[in-house]
Amino acid sequence: MKRTPIKKIFSSGKLGERILVKGWVRTFRNNQFISINDGSTINNIQAVIDSSQTSEDIKAKLNPGASVSVLGALVESLGKGQSFEVQVEKLDILGESDPQVYPLQPKKHSLEFLREKSHLRPRTNTIGSVLRIRNEVAYGIHQFFYERGFYYLNTPIITGSDAEGAGETFRVTNFDIENLPLDEEKKVDFKQDFFGKPVNLTVSGQLEAEAGAMSLGNVYTFGPTFRAENSNTSRHLAEFWMIEPEMAFVELEENIEVAEEMLKYLIKRVVENCNDDLEFLDKRLADEEKTKPEKDRSELGLVEKLKFVLENEFEKISYSEAIDILKNSKPNKKKKFKFPVEWGIDLQSEHERFLVEKHFKKPIVVYDYPKGIKAFYMKQNDDGKTVRAMDVLFPGIGEIIGGSQREEGLDKLKTRMQEMNVLQEDLWWYLELRKFGTAPHSGFGLGFERFVQFVTGMGNIRDVCLFPRFPQHAEF
Repeated sequence: MKRTPIKKIFSSGKLGERILVKGWVRTFRNNQFISINDGSTINNIQAVIDSSQTSEDIKAKLNPGASVSVLGALVESLGKGQSFEVQVEKLDILGESDPQVYPLQPKKHSLEFLREKSHLRPRTNTIGSVLRIRNEVAYGIHQFFYERGFYYLNTPIITGSDAEGAGETFRVTNFDIENLPLDEEKKVDFKQDFFGKPVNLTVSGQLEAEAGAMSLGNVYTFGPTFRAENSNTSRHLAEFWMIEPEMAFVELEENIEVAEEMLKYLIKRVVENCNDDLEFLDKRLADEEKTKPEKDRSELGLVEKLKFVLENEFEKISYSEAIDILKNSKPNKKKKFKFPVEWGIDLQSEHERFLVEKHFKKPIVVYDYPKGIKAFYMKQNDDGKTVRAMDVLFPGIGEIIGGSQREEGLDKLKTRMQEMNVLQEDLWWYLELRKFGTAPHSGFGLGFERFVQFVTGMGNIRDVCLFPRFPQHAEF
């Protein structure tokens, strides 16, 4: 008989039918009731054994974490909180679990503890819910772009360029680091390396995606990116995934429209398809908020926050308008902002959250940033001071998307690269896109994990991926 996922049993199971369930034991109580979960849903199914007909050896092995196979009839449950249970006809232990050493006992564990057990933590309600929602978002991303005629590109993970110009890259080499070859100037001779030049793990697929857009029209990438930034905040990872659409013949205004449409599409999908997991995470977040000082508590629950984004049209304001609002705000006048407010600064999270949560009380898009705080490839405005950049800001998290109209003018791009010390010889091919049929084009980047963090309400980005990578941590 073929195994039936527990999720399918709860959605379409029929009383009296014989089913085969396989999963992991959550609890075994009263020598009779086995709570089983198979990962397809947050909900467990209860299997009821005839204790007198089950050997003591089998019952002794029904410990948390053991994997089991249960064959039996689906009957109406007499217990609270469940409609079905399985009346067991045949029970097999597929894999034993030693209760003396199995770390996930039936009790609440801290997220810090679970990070140390990342190979097992998907079995918990919290991380299981997060990963199921992550899957829903990933599928939704591909569906969103497919429905709109975008082409999916796989841009290189190994690259010779640093798209952001920040220099925070991981070097890729096949050199024996204990015996590096040196040139005549006693410097590392990269001509002897595998690629014959210094290369690194990509920080973004954007530049290569622009080449795709200049041929195919509308494209997107969805792949891993890497930053060697020594940051231990709750919003940063060394390895993370990025969604990066690039669109030919599109200027900033349409770029903003696509970003807003995509975010709402993905959130709506999660709200409609992940009800059980969202309900659990909503309650979890509410309990967590109660432990915080009242001034630090969020005004919105998780589901309320998601609906808040869905039901509000995003406010669009210029960077200069944002600075004026911040300057005239009560927190600034009372010197409650940790970071000073003046034109030319890179907005900090506290500034972004004030604009979203206190002033406008809706998601906002800030555009036309000072060119001094933005990347070399962004299109310059006629004022000579700002670029056609945009950031989408969300409640609770601040920046969720960053993007821009790209500079299509060859001479302007060359000048900007010189000003920012970006080597033109490394990006000769990128410059040639401006020589042969240049056109207005735009794009943006959405950090996948940061978005999953928003829709799940998790406080730390390390808890929304299977095996997080951050400074001093690559254990698994």
